[in-house]
Amino acid sequence: MTNAPIADRRSHIRTHHGHSFDDPYEWLREKESPEVVAHLEAENAHTDAETAHLADLRETLFQEIKGRVLETDLSVPTRRGDWWYYSRTEEGAQYGIHCRAAAAAGDWTPPHLEPGLAVPGEEVLLDGNVEAEGHEFFSLGSFAVSDDATRLLWSTDFEGDERYTVHVRDLVTGEQFADEIPNTGGAFFTPDGTGILYTTLDDSWRPDTLWLHRIGTAVDDDVKLFHEPDERFWLGAGITRSRRYLVIAVGSSITSEERLVDLDGPITAEPQLVWPRSEGVEYSLEHAVVDGEDRLFILHNDGALDFELVSVPASDPQGERRVIVAHESGRRLLGMDAFRDFATVEYRSEGLERVGLLDYATDAVDELSFDEPLYSAGVSGNPEWHSPFLRLGYASFVTPGTVYDLDLATRELVLRKQQPVLGGYDAAEYGQKREWAVAPDGTRVPISLVWKRSFGEPGAASRPLHLYGYGSYEHSIDPGFSVARLSELDRGVIFAVAHVRGGGEMGRHWYEDGKKLFKRNTFTDFVACAEHLISTGVTTADRMVAEGGSAGGLLMGAVANLAPEKFAGILASVPFVDALTSILDPSLPLTVIEWDEWGDPLHEAEVYEYMRSYTPYENVRSDAAYPRILAVTSLNDTRVLYVEPAKWVAALRVAGASDVLLKCEMVAGHGGVSGRYNSWKERAFELAWLLDTLGLAKA
Repeated sequence: MTNAPIADRRSHIRTHHGHSFDDPYEWLREKESPEVVAHLEAENAHTDAETAHLADLRETLFQEIKGRVLETDLSVPTRRGDWWYYSRTEEGAQYGIHCRAAAAAGDWTPPHLEPGLAVPGEEVLLDGNVEAEGHEFFSLGSFAVSDDATRLLWSTDFEGDERYTVHVRDLVTGEQFADEIPNTGGAFFTPDGTGILYTTLDDSWRPDTLWLHRIGTAVDDDVKLFHEPDERFWLGAGITRSRRYLVIAVGSSITSEERLVDLDGPITAEPQLVWPRSEGVEYSLEHAVVDGEDRLFILHNDGALDFELVSVPASDPQGERRVIVAHESGRRLLGMDAFRDFATVEYRSEGLERVGLLDYATDAVDELSFDEPLYSAGVSGNPEWHSPFLRLGYASFVTPGTVYDLDLATRELVLRKQQPVLGGYDAAEYGQKREWAVAPDGTRVPISLVWKRSFGEPGAASRPLHLYGYGSYEHSIDPGFSVARLSELDRGVIFAVAHVRGGGEMGRHWYEDGKKLFKRNTFTDFVACAEHLISTGVTTADRMVAEGGSAGGLLMGAVANLAPEKFAGILASVPFVDALTSILDPSLPLTVIEWDEWGDPLHEAEVYEYMRSYTPYENVRSDAAYPRILAVTSLNDTRVLYVEPAKWVAALRVAGASDVLLKCEMVAGHGGVSGRYNSWKERAFELAWLLDTLGLAKA
């Protein structure tokens, strides 16, 4: 190791509930300080020096990723109104190009578009490469075409801080309107296309207000339609697929409330409350017309841990509830999409996503079947109220992303496209399966494994292994395909996912048992998965690298303190490793909202003590032999501030950790760098470090 940057220690006392903590690196929070910037640049220079020997491997990995991607490609067109909408990429271009082509009357079969060939009648709506010119970072936020197909709105972020500016263009004349709306979250057109509905963010990055902007008028004259004052709640809005209602939704992690505006009347009318908020009750709604009556289908967890689906009259949403899909323990209802003649219901059972078709006449749900033992499937890209096809997305660890259209008349799955993987990829050469670890409290924890068969089955001989985990917000790590992952698998690495508590893989209880005062289950589950993989001969501690990002980065920091001897390395992306400091400060972005997930340590001593017992930064051990650690962050991240990994790395070094690196992107946000080539290079950097840690740098 070259001489690593050593941050100054400056006393900063924080006192809560009778406990004082001296935080010597809190000064690194001053983002605009030249001293802080210089420290981050020194960290980057140190990381560059320590990974210089991997330059050739990084380039090899980048070329492998790039070489497997069809760089000039198109998405499957989606019909909306009289147009087919799609996006395409061009070789050498960082960003997508959004297009449309006219649809023939009555033709619902998407046109077969050949990559690289001119599309008959193509109209380019927005070229991300043009938008990004002159900017180091570019993110496209909202993107919408008016119902009459004559206007386009889109929003841009050039900093990575997720505050977007809305722009509008006339698609008939090509004129770009002078209207620009800053500081937005989401945005979409009113049904008549003359106005824009959008949300704005408060100082804590919380969408809190819904506005109506009339195109061609001053933003200062915009009409406030709704404001949510409670700092725990986010605000969102949208229009039902039926185009009948504007839905205004507010929600925290555990509570939601929705209002409707009937678009048969003025959009500025007083919103109608559906169900009043009740602490711990979540719900979402869809509009359908059943036997000539407007009905609201509401998915909720009021007395139903894994949710149930009910129907109520749209004219009296707080009236009698008719149960459509009853609550069933272990079957977590996830969502519903209503169409003119039927609905889809998505749910999770036995750790896998399921899709069923709901018959309005009988309330029966007909589940679609798929062949693989591990897979992900879901409804996506269906803007029309009535269509003879239902668009579905499908993937597994070994099957590239696939688009199907379900023929609703025949129930036949029609393959529209599968993600091309160049270089002779053969899914049969790779295997996937699920195993189960046992946590300290006896809970069985699923582990998904994927590997290349030519290296032998897992457990036949010890192999290098990459173990990924997340475990928060009821977010599930479902089976999915990755081109970049092939570079690991083809070198003999087994990739594994630890489906730890705090996620949603096994139902709502799986989430409840890994949050707030049960958060430690997330960490001990991950360690149990690592121990299982070692004890069954799949790998050894010196051949295993762990990875997690954001809240999964908190998992990485906690695991590093709990069981540093179980891993050769830990890769932590935008890691939430100074969790207690952040959750104690309601002035920071999103903190108050996060109390539903982690608890409120500011006002509750029990929560404070519990978080203090696991938060990685405050529990760095001077008696531990830490594995190699790479922390990756971004200066403009508003979700997990760069200061958290910066402080953590500084504390690890002082505690004696001998190989700890920090890489800070100076122009990026929570999702890292922008642009597909840049993101491939970033992943190649991480994979080179990971392979080096596994002893495969020359492979």
